[in-house]
Amino acid sequence: MLIYPHIDPVALALGPLKIHWYGLMYLFGFASAYGLALWRAKRMGWSQDQVADLIFYGAMGVILGGRIGYVFFYGFDRFLNDPLWLFRIWEGGMSFHGGFLGVLVAGVVFARQYKTPWLEITDLLAVITPPGLFFGRIGNFIGGELWGRPVTDPDFAWGMVFPHVDALARHPSQLYEAVLEGLVLFIVMVWFTLKPRPRMAASALFLIGYGCARFTVEFFREPDADQGFVLFDWMTKGQMLTAPMIVAGVLLMLVAYRKAAMVK
Repeated sequence: MLIYPHIDPVALALGPLKIHWYGLMYLFGFASAYGLALWRAKRMGWSQDQVADLIFYGAMGVILGGRIGYVFFYGFDRFLNDPLWLFRIWEGGMSFHGGFLGVLVAGVVFARQYKTPWLEITDLLAVITPPGLFFGRIGNFIGGELWGRPVTDPDFAWGMVFPHVDALARHPSQLYEAVLEGLVLFIVMVWFTLKPRPRMAASALFLIGYGCARFTVEFFREPDADQGFVLFDWMTKGQMLTAPMIVAGVLLMLVAYRKAAMVK
């Protein structure tokens, strides 16, 4: 049985200035996206300024969309009673699905500014996003949040006790997500895009890959206390929001390759 190693959420304190691990994880995520985008941009004919603008717009989409998505997906009743809660970001609360939608909107703005096909942008984002997901989930683990469900096998090697939660051995679901949504999905996306693919295929694969990873890990992640199971007495809010991504990804992949075949 493993014990959750309590980690000080403040990574560095310089007088009144405190740098939190969670903020650093966001910084690492954006930095990795910038580096990967520069690498990919060489064969796309993009300038460094274009890459910098894309990451800036993407960062705004993640932050604004993530917050708005969390409020509307997970706390809409509270928002109705207290609309200013939307702006109290220091109280915490970010949603991947909201951030995902925010990035798509940011891509539209970027596409219009640079007269670039939107799907070309989403195909690039599909490759450079997974490392950011990895760092984000590591931030969840450091913060001791979004813990897993209790393990059913007392001899399960990865059972971890989160003392600030209870004395039960639980799945470290944050680490499962970091590996599947971050490392594994990144390897798959890089491998897939090493060869020329039809436009939209990379975007479709990201939707399928992330969707399957998130949907699976949700079976090991403790549902939010204020949400519980939202459908069929087993489906969580995360699974409900993720299932359409998988369906959309499969459909987009079929369309991408059908169009490619028609061009030939």
